[in-house]
Amino acid sequence: MKSDRFTNKVAIVTGASRGIGRAVATTLAQNGAKLILAARDGQKLGEVLADIREFGHQGMAHPCDLREIETPQRLVDAAVAQFGGIDIVVNNAGATRRGPFLALNEEDWQDSFALKFFGTVRLVRAAWPHLKARSGSVVNIAGVGGRTPGAEFAIGGSVNAALLSFTKAIAELGVADGVQVNAINPGFVRTDRLRKRIESSAAELGVTITEAERVMISESKVSRLGEPEDIAHLVTFVVSPEGRLLHGSLIDIDGGQTKTI
Repeated sequence: MKSDRFTNKVAIVTGASRGIGRAVATTLAQNGAKLILAARDGQKLGEVLADIREFGHQGMAHPCDLREIETPQRLVDAAVAQFGGIDIVVNNAGATRRGPFLALNEEDWQDSFALKFFGTVRLVRAAWPHLKARSGSVVNIAGVGGRTPGAEFAIGGSVNAALLSFTKAIAELGVADGVQVNAINPGFVRTDRLRKRIESSAAELGVTITEAERVMISESKVSRLGEPEDIAHLVTFVVSPEGRLLHGSLIDIDGGQTKTI
């Protein structure tokens, strides 16, 4: 459904080539925003951009690797050069490796922090003056592992916890500068990564994909698996005028997976 609630708003979405990032970018575009799509896979970004333009929305693809120190500033410069400013930054890039703690090596840890944590920090820092000038919004897509750590997700939990702390810290600056800052913690969301995990579980259990999903839902005690669009709709609300009172919030969207208070 096309809307004009974000007409003349400019949004950067990282990790926009697939999954949650693609859904966020598409939904913001459908609501009138001009999109800057960032990810490493230029071909996939081109497909997302084509979808956005097919429905008459504006956007640009910016293939890049946010692990590189100078990349976030270049991304911001490209956005400002193309559209004149920045109103929204959605930090979604960065998958972290699962596995037993002793099986995770130095490169696994360094790579995960380099992209998902330091990429976010550098992009927020580069975009901040532009966000301040337009009373903009930052949404960091973290994850439930940041609040409920587990032995098989030591890296992801650590990175997400760092992101949540960073969100709270920068939200304090946001009060003074008029920039809204929040984080969203998705649970199990039906992305390519989760599909592979379910397929692996199905093979181990000797059951169908559908049955493996039911097992995951039952064992995790959640209402259902999420869809990328669930996260996209929440992001859209958070950065809308109706969501502006949300500030420094760490929002779980996980079907009840997080049991801590």
